[in-house]
Amino acid sequence: MIRIFSTKKLQPNQKQFLLNAGFSVVEADFINIRNTEFTFSNIHDNLIFTSGNTVKAVSNHPDVQDIRRNPAFCVGEKTANLLDENGFTVQEIANSAAELAQMIIAQYPMENFTFFNGNLRLDELPNQLKKANVLFNEVEVYKTVLTPSLINTATDGILFFSPSAVESFLSINKITNETCFCIGNTTAKALEKNTKNIIIANQPSVENTIIQTINYYKQS
Repeated sequence: MIRIFSTKKLQPNQKQFLLNAGFSVVEADFINIRNTEFTFSNIHDNLIFTSGNTVKAVSNHPDVQDIRRNPAFCVGEKTANLLDENGFTVQEIANSAAELAQMIIAQYPMENFTFFNGNLRLDELPNQLKKANVLFNEVEVYKTVLTPSLINTATDGILFFSPSAVESFLSINKITNETCFCIGNTTAKALEKNTKNIIIANQPSVENTIIQTINYYKQS
C-alpha cells in the first residue's frame, strides 16, 4: 500500500480521494495561520491576493465593504473563487506570483496596487513590481507560525502546500527517498536543496496536488 503524509490536514472529501485510490494517509498541520490587526487607511485602487489566507483575513475585517469595489488580482482559481464568494470582483488570475507580477507589469504598468500578505511572504512579486516601477504598498494581514512535528512512520510520498510548510517540516525531519508533491513552483523551490524527487501540480490547488499524487503512483 502506498503511504502518503500530508503537511496539512485535508478536508474529508480531499482525503477520500487518496483513500479511494487505495493509499494510506497520515496528516498534520505544519503551519498555523493567525490574523493580525490592520486597517484600510492607505489602500490603493487595485488589490493583490496570492493566497486564500489573505482573502479570509481581509474578508473578516469589519470595514471590508470599503474596498470590495476595488478590482482584485490573484493567484489560483481557489483564491479567485474565494474572492468571488466574498463579494470581490476578480480582474485577473495567474498560476503563480511571478506570473501575476509579469501580467501586471505588461498590462497594468500605470495602475497602483495594495498587496495583502503574511509575514513570511516571498520576495518575487514585490521585487518584480519594484524593478518595473509599479506603484504599490503592502499590508500584512496574517502571521504564519511554524508547528513542526517529528514523523516516525514510513512514508512513500509527502504533500506540501506552501514554502512555510516545507521549512517547518525540514526543521526536525529529513527527506530521504520519499517523493514530494508540491502545490506550486515556489513550494517546490523551497525543497530543491533537499531532494530532486519533486512533482508539481498542474494547477495551484490541493485537489490538483492530490490528483498528481494518485496519477504518479498509478502510472509507476
